[in-house]
Amino acid sequence: MTAKKISIDVVGMTCAACSTRVEKALSKREGVISATVNLLANKAAIEFDTDKVKPEDLIKTIEKTGYEVPLVKKTLIVEGMTCAACSTRVEKVLNKLEGVVKATVNLSTNKATIEYPSGVIDEDILIKAVEKAGYKAELEVEGDLDREKEMREKEIKSLKTSFIFSAALSLPLFSAMFFHMAGIHTILTDGWFQLILATPVQFLIGYRFYKGAYNSLRGGGANMDVLVSMGTSAAYFYSIYNLIIGVNEYYFEASAVIITLILLGKTFEAVAKGKTSEAIKKLMGLQPKTARIIKDGVEMDIPIEKVEIGDIIVVRPGERVPVDGIIVEGNSAVDESMITGESIPIDKAIDDEVIGATINKFGTFKFRATKIGKDTLLSQIIKLVEDAQGSKAPVQRLADKISGIFVPIVVVIALATFLGFYLIGGNFNIGLINAVAVLVIACPCALGLATPTAIMVGTGKGAENGILIKSGEHLERAHKMDTIVFDKTGTITKGEPEVTDIISFNDVDRDEILRIAASVEKTSEHPLGQSIVKKGEEELLRLSEPEKFMAVPGKGLRATFEGKEVLVGNRRLMVDNNISITNGEDTLLKLEEEGKTAMLLSLDNKLSGIIAVADQIKETSKKAIEELKSMGLDVYMITGDNERTAQAIAKEVGITNVLAEVLPENKAEVVEEIKSKGKHVGMVGDGINDAPALAAADVGFAIGTGTDVAMEAADITLMRGDLSGVVTAIRLSHKTMRTIRQNLFWAFFYNSLGIPFAALGFLDPMIAGAAMAFSSVSVVTNSLRLKKFK
Repeated sequence: MTAKKISIDVVGMTCAACSTRVEKALSKREGVISATVNLLANKAAIEFDTDKVKPEDLIKTIEKTGYEVPLVKKTLIVEGMTCAACSTRVEKVLNKLEGVVKATVNLSTNKATIEYPSGVIDEDILIKAVEKAGYKAELEVEGDLDREKEMREKEIKSLKTSFIFSAALSLPLFSAMFFHMAGIHTILTDGWFQLILATPVQFLIGYRFYKGAYNSLRGGGANMDVLVSMGTSAAYFYSIYNLIIGVNEYYFEASAVIITLILLGKTFEAVAKGKTSEAIKKLMGLQPKTARIIKDGVEMDIPIEKVEIGDIIVVRPGERVPVDGIIVEGNSAVDESMITGESIPIDKAIDDEVIGATINKFGTFKFRATKIGKDTLLSQIIKLVEDAQGSKAPVQRLADKISGIFVPIVVVIALATFLGFYLIGGNFNIGLINAVAVLVIACPCALGLATPTAIMVGTGKGAENGILIKSGEHLERAHKMDTIVFDKTGTITKGEPEVTDIISFNDVDRDEILRIAASVEKTSEHPLGQSIVKKGEEELLRLSEPEKFMAVPGKGLRATFEGKEVLVGNRRLMVDNNISITNGEDTLLKLEEEGKTAMLLSLDNKLSGIIAVADQIKETSKKAIEELKSMGLDVYMITGDNERTAQAIAKEVGITNVLAEVLPENKAEVVEEIKSKGKHVGMVGDGINDAPALAAADVGFAIGTGTDVAMEAADITLMRGDLSGVVTAIRLSHKTMRTIRQNLFWAFFYNSLGIPFAALGFLDPMIAGAAMAFSSVSVVTNSLRLKKFK
């Protein structure tokens, strides 16, 4: 048993009953040794067995009791990682720290992301833990793109310089091998001359491998540097031994050329890795550096960082909008393609929202800043994409497990190869050379880069198309999806219902029905109610206020208006209140068969009118649904509408699976029910009203436009308001997962084939070095092909 103690902040406890409830829930959890909850400090002190329960499980237990655990997320830039064994080692070290809930290390970005409860761990502890493992670390400064670019360029410059010097010294050694084979003796074949050329390659240029190997072994792990150092050192020192005893067999060229080729591969890899994060660089480059504000009637340019909420900003044609805001004067057409992927400029007038980083095409306008800095939509998108690119997909777990034990296994195979050829075959030279080939060909780098590079390019490409994917896990889940559920209002339809019919009964005037309905709906926030209010304001100009108002969720509303009891809603509302609707039944059926939503109005318990509302279907809905069906997905539509109205709309877009008369609070249950049949379910909704259903689905898609898109509510956020984004997101997930599988196959296949070939003596160490150097390059290059996705 491994006991561990952590202290977790708990938000939302208001009394002793709350703290007792949390304490009981934690104490009941298997693996928890003791749990004490302090109400005054809002903290839970827990001792638990790490073999039976993880910190994440404890947090979930607290959250299930109805309270929140605030987590801090920090990112470290880690220097010195060369392969998957390194990133796996750093990840293990960080995850072992007391209080860390989750730590993931991305070899492609050289970043470690750590999540932990507030106040549990100091940042210095995280940095010291990484340094103890043998690597350098520093805290990432948010949005510091220049620092990251500087580090990447410094690494590429260092690798290029090392490669040029190494190649210059290795070329004569490589040539000497051919002279030796031809029996021609020149200064190049002289052992002492070869030693002079090989030594700086081995110890000055190759110092990075020795340093990396030392740091890795000191930290308790073993990485690619260990393999390269062992392999090249064996060839180098054996050559010196032969030189001293007078045996004319040297392998200086093998050690030098191996180092040269690995440096060349690492240079290509560093350049390619830089290209995988181009999407983030592109997004960050969209942000204008200055804004033109009006202060005391005077226009002045100020740095973007100094813009404050409420500032009035002027934007001229061709300029980028600096921050998010609302237009107060003028009008224009704004190109929002860089944010939403929508190519056609959007017309903007007074009271319309504008998004920071979008381009003003024609007119000059003034707007009031409403969101600045981290709160702007662009900043949120950048943060979301950065988090996604630093995340891991479940498919990577196998590669991580293998990376952790890969190097020791390769060393054992190399030792067995040497002993086999030396003891059984009696040939020391061949045994050594084959052992060197085994050490050099083994490449854990390709394993570590297979998944993160594809996820980085895939999520970046998604952002370019207005599709924001929260993590690699959600990308993988989207690929597995076989069923998709669409909410109707605002998803399949435009969400802008209009009144189409007003029918009156019991000698009540048509305008009177509209006046009463519009007046009582004024307080309602429901889109159907708002459409009645809009119609009332257009026709009657002036509306009154109800004396009393009460919303009845999923059914309608109850109000008192001018002394009369008023009900406005669906059939269920009337039935619940024993109001007969017999005389309106035929009219109801006719309207519902036309796909209209009919709302009944009763005055003093008598049916007095019907108001029909229709919501237009989005232009792209039918085509998108056809494409999803052709991809083999089962498509469902979920709505609160009655069966007939729902069927009429579903028929129009080609959906046969209709879930009608579902109350908003029951949507999540319906999604769970579909999942219980073994289906992998995606749910598409507006991200605000449908949040529980989106959370219940395997993949939640929030669809919306503008700055109010609820990114937190969904796994995938679609910045455009149409359903074609769902199709693109699923296609992108398929393409990305296919790339990951290709990368993993190549990485496993390469090592599975290369190591036995080297062990059996079929590979020269120099060829092995070249193959190893370019295996990781091929993986990164394959991931970069995703940039062509359209």
